[in-house]
Amino acid sequence: MPVEEFVAGWVSGALGLVLGHPFDTVKVRLQTQTTYRGIIDCMVKIYRHESAYFLAPFDLIKVRLQNQTEPRAQLGGPPPRYRGPMHCAASIFQKEGPRGLFQGAWALTLRDTPTMGIYFVTYEVLCRQCTPEGQNPSSATVLVAGGFAGITSWVAATPLDVIKSRMQMDGLKRRAYQGVLDCMVSSVRQEGLGVFFRGITINSARAFPVNAVTFLSYEYLLRWWG
Repeated sequence: MPVEEFVAGWVSGALGLVLGHPFDTVKVRLQTQTTYRGIIDCMVKIYRHESAYFLAPFDLIKVRLQNQTEPRAQLGGPPPRYRGPMHCAASIFQKEGPRGLFQGAWALTLRDTPTMGIYFVTYEVLCRQCTPEGQNPSSATVLVAGGFAGITSWVAATPLDVIKSRMQMDGLKRRAYQGVLDCMVSSVRQEGLGVFFRGITINSARAFPVNAVTFLSYEYLLRWWG
């Protein structure tokens, strides 16, 4: 059922993205900025003062837009740095060149390659452990297994997620890092080893509901198509 699996995966992934994107915005802010006292403070300030852009097609554009702290454009006031995803992409291309659009791509690859394996293995193991042989996993099992699979993978991914976000923001004002390794060393020197776990709480809080819904919708769509 390759077509059905593709559509089910696309729909469930879209649901997960919609549910998790606000949490992802807060996570990126906490990882790359020091102006917030915590998760709630970050959420409140974003809600009060800013307009979030939720349709960024690329991870780099998403991070740049999430880090845009200028308030919504007002008559007579200064315009925001980016007016939207396409303007953001065009601005990066103009100021940083074609390579600027791939800023942080290596860190993104290093983050996602092992964690995707952890993600699916955790889900499969939990489903098999909690499901009698020969039966399909129940909705509760799928929700719990999907949620914990998301948490496990994000705990493993957070250190490189921090580096990815910093690499993607690097060059906005000046180039601070020479590469992934330099970013790691510089971050540890300035902020200690704890910097690698910045955002892990919001990552975990986002991961459980997002991936629970993602896997549940995926399984139900496959069963519905038979």
